[in-house]
Amino acid sequence: MALVKATHRFARISATKVRPFADMIRGKSALEGMHALRYLPNRGARFLESVLKSAMANAETKNARNVDRLKIVEVRVDGGPMFKRIQPRARGMAYIIRRRTAHIHVGLEVPELA
Repeated sequence: MALVKATHRFARISATKVRPFADMIRGKSALEGMHALRYLPNRGARFLESVLKSAMANAETKNARNVDRLKIVEVRVDGGPMFKRIQPRARGMAYIIRRRTAHIHVGLEVPELA
């Protein structure tokens, strides 16, 4: 069994907003995962859908047959670096604003040809 991967690094969204959708599609076929993500109105689903499309295209490039039937075995959303900004507050204090990023990884399992 070969593994075909795709990643989106430094995605401008918090990892906690994408993780529920990653848990939702893990273990499904690629086509089921696409259908599950397509009809969700969330921005995190759009990010994950684009990475899944990229992984399917990578599998097609590597001559995998029936790209829709490939199984999603690895979906990982890690936190990336943060942009740190400062917001002035009363009495000379400052609040730190963390603009979070995420690294989204998708791995598809390609069965070997006999």
